[in-house]
Amino acid sequence: MIIVDHLPVCMPKNGSILPIDNVVILCIIIIDRAIPLDSYPISIFPSGVSMEPILQPIFDAILNGEARPAVAAVQHALDAGFDPGRILNEAMVAAMAEVGRLFEEGEYFVPEMLIAARAMQNGLAVLKPHLASANVRSQGKVIAGTVKGDLHDIGKNLVCMMLEGAAFEIVDLGSDVSPEKFVEAVKSTSANVICMSALLTTTMPNMKTTIEALKTAGLRDRVKVMVGGAPLTDQYAREIGADGYAPDASRAVALARSLVA
Repeated sequence: MIIVDHLPVCMPKNGSILPIDNVVILCIIIIDRAIPLDSYPISIFPSGVSMEPILQPIFDAILNGEARPAVAAVQHALDAGFDPGRILNEAMVAAMAEVGRLFEEGEYFVPEMLIAARAMQNGLAVLKPHLASANVRSQGKVIAGTVKGDLHDIGKNLVCMMLEGAAFEIVDLGSDVSPEKFVEAVKSTSANVICMSALLTTTMPNMKTTIEALKTAGLRDRVKVMVGGAPLTDQYAREIGADGYAPDASRAVALARSLVA
């Protein structure tokens, strides 16, 4: 594998270069198979972001998709007595915000977002116990799932990771989630946002079915509903009564923030 303009490109034995679309799919499959995250050859883009020296390695490791350095840097900051809330907000959340910006500007793509998000998750696993003891409040709680009949979850998983990187708590119901399961999750949690995903046109109607189930259960006013997925549009989201539509993971974070503001 080589790097061309910061993009990973596979070089087969015959010397030809695979199309970028194929490479992106290949990279997602590799990541899903849990290849060591910081063995992935990726270069970061200069961000121009500066912060306290003890936080900079955390920010850089997440931006660069390096899991082990992210964990080590978070632990080092904790060992030095640094405030957990500042580690989260000034380094980790800031890094994921920068990842989102780079994605929106076309400098990062889905594979870069995935490995950055997973590096963040590794660091967050070390930080979480300290956040609880320091009474650091989350941005909100999100119930996420791919709707009934749809087994696709890569996009939903990326949205969950990006939201977690933005300091939201995530209740991930997985894929093929029935309206009844969404309703039960709202009843049993203090979630204030539902995030539904669909990749098939045949499963899109189950989003409306879920919203209607929330109304029937008297729970619609308790939660905001955001939807996303390849076949969806903003118009469709409005037609089914959703509160918002996000075309990608980066804008899903911005949408979730606006819904809980």
